[in-house]
Amino acid sequence: MSDPAPVVREVPTGRGPSRLHIWPSQQPLRRLLLGHGAGGGVHAPDLMALAETLPATGTEVWLVEQPWRVAGRRVAPAPAILDEVWLHLVGDVSRELPLLVGGRSAGARVAVRTALASGAAAAVALAFPLHPPGKPERSRAVELADTGVPVLVVQGESDPFGRPSEVEAVGATVLGVAGDHSLRADLPAVTAAVERFVRAWG
Repeated sequence: MSDPAPVVREVPTGRGPSRLHIWPSQQPLRRLLLGHGAGGGVHAPDLMALAETLPATGTEVWLVEQPWRVAGRRVAPAPAILDEVWLHLVGDVSRELPLLVGGRSAGARVAVRTALASGAAAAVALAFPLHPPGKPERSRAVELADTGVPVLVVQGESDPFGRPSEVEAVGATVLGVAGDHSLRADLPAVTAAVERFVRAWG
């Protein structure tokens, strides 16, 4: 029997309603919450690949749609507001399963910044934006260095926001995959890497 279809749940927050796109598993062993980037939503190719693949391996996938996206706005609010909403949503998640957090790009930043405060066992960072394109001096390395939990970074080999070697230089565990910031060039490699990583929990 295939895993159930996703369920969409609207959740009120102090910053407006958020949506949880929940992909359950027939035999859940762990739960992975993933946030979207600043330039796209929960239907980004890498997020959808994980949502459609991981439930069969015992990982529930919850894609978190931030209130600004639900409201149709094009520009994300300040990082402190993103973190506030994320922690509110994560705080309401039942802990009967091991909890892992993550996201792509800006969503990855939110997840690693708040990983310890959220009580997560580990974090997954897809296409972590280590620095703005062409501006390595504006590094966000401190966000990866101070997570307090194990983190896997999956990074495109030609990502202008930071190549795997740059991310690895800050001490993070990195898997380089073909392609750029979108990670769409080799989605099977992305899903396989995340699956291997999360199997340590549950």
